[in-house]
Amino acid sequence: MENAAKAVLALLGPVGHTHNPAVLLRQALDQGAFAGVQERVRQLAEQAELLGPAIHMHTDYGDEIGGRSPWELFGETDAHQALAIAERATQLAEEIVQGVQP
Repeated sequence: MENAAKAVLALLGPVGHTHNPAVLLRQALDQGAFAGVQERVRQLAEQAELLGPAIHMHTDYGDEIGGRSPWELFGETDAHQALAIAERATQLAEEIVQGVQP
């Protein structure tokens, strides 16, 4: 999902190191970027926020303060939801890339 958002950002130029591409997508929208596909970019930003940096850290490292592993924090239902979000983000990114005029 993060890479889907970064692929769309790459349409504007080099993408810096970030685990929070939703912020950059919203900034680009505020600056008038993505003519003709703004709504899809907004939707992609929303998907990116759902699996943002905090979730990313917990899936990689767990809850270090609470001493819980990622497997204790997330279950099968969470995995299915994350997959659905990632699939939707990928679909949106493909639509955006195809809809942007060079």
